[in-house]
Amino acid sequence: MLQHFQYSPLYRDERIPGWNISFYFSGKRYEGIYRPDGKIDWLAGAPEARIRENLEKHIHDLMLFHVYDQR
Repeated sequence: MLQHFQYSPLYRDERIPGWNISFYFSGKRYEGIYRPDGKIDWLAGAPEARIRENLEKHIHDLMLFHVYDQR
């Protein structure tokens, strides 16, 4: 389960899409950039390949709820 999920606009002009994301998973901190096309550029603590797909699905769901559904 993702914990302490946070996101913030990548640019000052919030109309330009892109977000910094960070969260904890299994006690490890992860950071990345969530791109408008749903791609995630991992900055710190890139997840192992075996858990990456599952984590990215959870992040997509969270971003849909917090960012896209709120507009």
